[in-house]
Amino acid sequence: MVAGPYTSGDADEATRAVRVAEMNRAALALFRLGHVPVIGVNMALPVIEAAECDAFDEVMMPLSLALAERCDAVLRIGGPSAGADAEVARFTAAGKLVCHTIEEVPACP
Repeated sequence: MVAGPYTSGDADEATRAVRVAEMNRAALALFRLGHVPVIGVNMALPVIEAAECDAFDEVMMPLSLALAERCDAVLRIGGPSAGADAEVARFTAAGKLVCHTIEEVPACP
């Protein structure tokens, strides 16, 4: 999983787009190492968009945290983010691998 800031600091739409692009680039790097990367934001946004009302708070973190429960490891990127830190906490509590740079991520055989 890739975890990083999305809405932190009252990010505007342009900042959120930059942040998602950064997470997607990290996911590509993980893929090239042989992993199957996922990003909570990428899972949640289509569900939020499909809602008939404002469902951001209802969907974003619950879905992202549920995804974290099912992943083997996390790459935490970017700056401050309560949401990304909550995802990392799930990995830490489960004794799973937490990396802060792509160089720390082992390649898959």
